[in-house]
Amino acid sequence: MRQRPSGRSRHRRVRDAAALLVGLLVAGALYGLLAPRPQTADARSDPALLEQGRQLYATSCITCHGQNLQGVESRALSLIGVGDAAVYFQVSSGRMPLARQQAQARRKPPLPQFDPGTAEGQENLRALGAYVQAAGGGPRVPEARGGALVGDDASRGGQLFRLNCSSCHNFTGRGGALLDGKYAPTLEEASPVQVYTAMLSGPQAMPRFSDRQLAPEEKRDIIAYVLAVRGERNNVGGFGLGEVGPTAEGLTAFLVGLAALVLVTAWIGARS
Repeated sequence: MRQRPSGRSRHRRVRDAAALLVGLLVAGALYGLLAPRPQTADARSDPALLEQGRQLYATSCITCHGQNLQGVESRALSLIGVGDAAVYFQVSSGRMPLARQQAQARRKPPLPQFDPGTAEGQENLRALGAYVQAAGGGPRVPEARGGALVGDDASRGGQLFRLNCSSCHNFTGRGGALLDGKYAPTLEEASPVQVYTAMLSGPQAMPRFSDRQLAPEEKRDIIAYVLAVRGERNNVGGFGLGEVGPTAEGLTAFLVGLAALVLVTAWIGARS
């Protein structure tokens, strides 16, 4: 005969189920409070600004990136999720629209209507970015511009730059070659907002640095370092050799010395 569960057993099961339910509710509440909010499309933008951005997109971007920002195969990738940070970096630096298909977009003068040095260019960049942001979401352009994006601690910025950036851009931001025809561009001409948006959007072979990986104040300190070493020529005691890093002169001396040793050895062998 099947034994019925006792009252104490039923009470224990109810208690365990209630505890599990409470635990799930608490875990869900904590996740909702602590988890990063997804960068979704922003539908609160000015309708007139969005319409302006849509028209600019239709005349400058739609051929390669498609009518719905989904991209066109063999032409360009989707813009869903890139945010207006990527739009600002790519368009203000002249990398987009792309001049021709190649391994990496090269910096060139921007189109006149997107020149960040003019009021019209700034307005058009904001409109195009707002349209892409509203349609696909993604990292946002910082509200601060110019000197407000330059940190106060260039020394700490140098440490962060050497840790996160120097392996590609070398120690003073002069750039360098990568694989498959790609390269890390020089930072000589990049404005503070272009450096900031590049860190947010991760163009070409560059990784993205979210605010959880590099805090906003750390990004600003990196910009302070980039500006501090821009144009410097710290070549005391020798040649700079392109300023590609502190080992350049030692490596050159080693290779020249090795070649000289080989030549001397060959000369001695020939005489004997």
